[in-house]
Amino acid sequence: MNPTVKIARIRKSALPLPAYQSEHAAGIDLMADIGASIEMAPRERRAVPTGIAIEIPIGYEGQVRPRSGRALKEGLALINSPGTIDADYRGEVKVLLVNLGDQPIVIKPGDRIAQLIIAPVIRADIVEVDELAPSTRGPGGFGHTGR
Repeated sequence: MNPTVKIARIRKSALPLPAYQSEHAAGIDLMADIGASIEMAPRERRAVPTGIAIEIPIGYEGQVRPRSGRALKEGLALINSPGTIDADYRGEVKVLLVNLGDQPIVIKPGDRIAQLIIAPVIRADIVEVDELAPSTRGPGGFGHTGR
């Protein structure tokens, strides 16, 4: 059974509700709910509002991810990708964008700026111990297992 995600508009908007764009799409497209276009200079960061708040069922999270087309063509990325929306968050969903390209990027009202994945969450029981079980890798850090 699919989880139900409730969406509330933060303000009046002519934008449609976020939706899947194809039959088997994993992500729901999020749109920029802005009054006028904004220009992002190279390496500029912005929290772009979507005009919505969501209620995610307990046991799930929202993962905010970049849209691949704009990432490839323009260098539009998310600062904290994937961003996490917890089940108990009820504020406006904002997308933390960064322009990693060499040219300014224009975000227009209604532009699809990110995608939202609804995913199950497993919460771990945290236990303090004096020692961890040994492993083949051991304490090897970044790049330890290969190139």
